[in-house]
Amino acid sequence: MTKREELRNIAIIAHVDHGKTTLVDEMLKQSGVFRENQVVAERVMDSNDLERERGITILAKNTAVFYQGVKINIVDTPGHADFGGEVERVLKMVDGVLLLVDAFEGPMPQTRFVLQKALELGHRVILVVNKIDRPDARPGEVEEEVLELLLDLSATDDQLDSPVVYCSGRQGTASLSPYEPGSDLKPLFDKILEHIPAPEYREGPLQVLVSSIDYNDYVGRIAIGRIERGEICANQEVVVCDHHDPSVRYKSKIVTLYQFEGLGRVPVERARAGDIVAFSGIDGINIGNTVCAPDEVSPLPFVKISEPTVEMIFSVNDSPFAGREGRFVTSRQLRDRLYRELLKDVSLHVEDGATADSFRVLGRGEMHLSILIETMRREGYELQVSPPHVLFKTIDGVLNEPIEQLVVDVPEESMGSVMEKLGRRKGELVSMTPQGSRMRIEFLVPSRGLFGYRNEFLTDTRGEGIMNAIFHGYAPYKGDIPRRQDGSLIAFEAGESVTYGLYNAQERGQLFIGPGVPVYAGMVVGLSPKGQDIAVNVCKKKHVTNIRAAGSDDALRLTPPRIMSLEDCLEFLADDELLEVTPTSLRIRKRLLDHAERMRAFKKAEELKK
Repeated sequence: MTKREELRNIAIIAHVDHGKTTLVDEMLKQSGVFRENQVVAERVMDSNDLERERGITILAKNTAVFYQGVKINIVDTPGHADFGGEVERVLKMVDGVLLLVDAFEGPMPQTRFVLQKALELGHRVILVVNKIDRPDARPGEVEEEVLELLLDLSATDDQLDSPVVYCSGRQGTASLSPYEPGSDLKPLFDKILEHIPAPEYREGPLQVLVSSIDYNDYVGRIAIGRIERGEICANQEVVVCDHHDPSVRYKSKIVTLYQFEGLGRVPVERARAGDIVAFSGIDGINIGNTVCAPDEVSPLPFVKISEPTVEMIFSVNDSPFAGREGRFVTSRQLRDRLYRELLKDVSLHVEDGATADSFRVLGRGEMHLSILIETMRREGYELQVSPPHVLFKTIDGVLNEPIEQLVVDVPEESMGSVMEKLGRRKGELVSMTPQGSRMRIEFLVPSRGLFGYRNEFLTDTRGEGIMNAIFHGYAPYKGDIPRRQDGSLIAFEAGESVTYGLYNAQERGQLFIGPGVPVYAGMVVGLSPKGQDIAVNVCKKKHVTNIRAAGSDDALRLTPPRIMSLEDCLEFLADDELLEVTPTSLRIRKRLLDHAERMRAFKKAEELKK
């Protein structure tokens, strides 16, 4: 085996919001990627608009820095459990990981998940205790908790002997002691060179495993992967094959070849084993394919990606307002877009639905699918989506459902209401750990029990609670769980909402719209605190008579409507409702728009229950 001492390949893994991207910012700055007077945005690696708005990393990103003559390829990975598929595959490209842990929160559910994947691949680990400048930091305890986690995950002796670096990503400092503040990130860079092994490879013909796919309108698909063996050159003839699909085998040609430097890709003529490269020119290349030299075609096995746990039905918008706001509205356009997403998202599954204009979309969680919906609406697509449903499995003749490991961090006074609500949702208490005036509680809850719970949780904890969940496994079906206690306020007729109609409707519940909003019959315009749907006429105008009091219309006071985000809408949806998604609007509607039809369907359902 030959080593490349002038190269290191690392991934930064952590739970969501523990400071990965901020730390990468400082690593880029201190390695000289930016000019001294260059204005650089915060979290510069979060280049996607959605990532910057939500403050989370959605897509894994590659970058590279130089330190003491050594090139360090860095992969910034997502922290949210729903994007775990991104983490699983990029770990194949690296030789070691920086495990980032918040100095107060300690290891969280996603920390365990990503660390387990890294340990399974035999990667070396550097523990980075981040946010050491927090006033409530507890670095010693966090270090012990991570060591317990490593033991729990059956780490090797080499992995248990991981070095610890104490960092403040925001200040750009690192030190080897929690009691001595650092001045820069030099201790971290030194530990990377010292502890992360240089890439090893055998001499031989070309072999590249494709771990990621990018797309460019000008050059088409861009494959990203690590060279496992040999050399790759621009304009080289290659053969594409797949270890898991013997039918994939065809000749092609590398047109352009890039390596990563700083925030960009630099065109190169050739690259060697151990390098992480991007290349274009191969039509139809997919994640998991192997690119080989024609004289020795030997595909590499690809990591098994965890299965989806949630499904939604995406369909063509057939509401009365269909086609008014979107550019792409047909089933063909919707189908092409969904199947195109499969090229770069290996965790997503798409199947044709029961009808020609509907598609079954399976993902890792509500957020995974909501990000796809939000991306599509920003691209100009118009569609309808059903409420999310979990995917059941029959194991040994027993119906099983997905279970989530839920960790909540709440003020002590909110414990009672949180435990009561999760008990109703079939949650099982696993552990309770006091942390000052707060309590960290761990539950095992059915995935469907968490649908629609986030807003309720924030209300119960007065906005101070933190909840994180990750897929735990399948367990026998836990029984019925009430999905939603509230009913809907439904527009009775089409028109435009007016103050008089809204004023009368707001007595029945909380409204989602204000005056001057176009509505149609069957559209949900508010929430009813009673457990049943109520039809309201928000377009009703005051009858004009010749007996009027001056200024009586001015006295109508409307309560400000509740503005619903995409996630709020998906959480709110009942089984008989759909969400109409357009580039400019989100409208909740009943599947059956006609009031009389809904009443007949309701009576029929009640009779069947009896």
